[in-house]
Amino acid sequence: MSANLTLLVVMGVLYACGIYLLLERSLTRVLLGLMLLTNATNILLLTTGGYAGLAPLVAKDIPADAYNDPLPQALILTSIVISLAVTAVMLGLIYRSWQLGRVDEVQDDAEDKRVAEQHGFDVEDDSHVAAETTEFVPQEDESVTQDDGAQPGLFDDEGTS
Repeated sequence: MSANLTLLVVMGVLYACGIYLLLERSLTRVLLGLMLLTNATNILLLTTGGYAGLAPLVAKDIPADAYNDPLPQALILTSIVISLAVTAVMLGLIYRSWQLGRVDEVQDDAEDKRVAEQHGFDVEDDSHVAAETTEFVPQEDESVTQDDGAQPGLFDDEGTS
């Protein structure tokens, strides 16, 4: 099975333009990019279906390889329905953002900027665990002297024994 070169080139151009438009800050351009991506995906599914064939109900004496594969057609129909729903949701978002701010661009969130500027503190990795709660008690070192009456092998909050 060989694919039609024209369909492959059109599909590649649609994918490239769709991804370029998705990276824009305007919601209308993001919507257009999503629509181009879904159309490119439909062409990809159409190309995977192979050459056009006969429907299974045309005649009784048709060999199996002459039939048209119905799976890509069903996937394309499902993709059309999903893209229509996503387009409707995006149109609702665009309309609401235009009503509220008269702006079609996605704005930077101040809280996202503040979180991005923080240092990488992970609660699980950076949490302080007392030495008596772990099973790995450090070995006693003879060079460390215990003059404050603490138990040997245990550390305080600063990590010193």
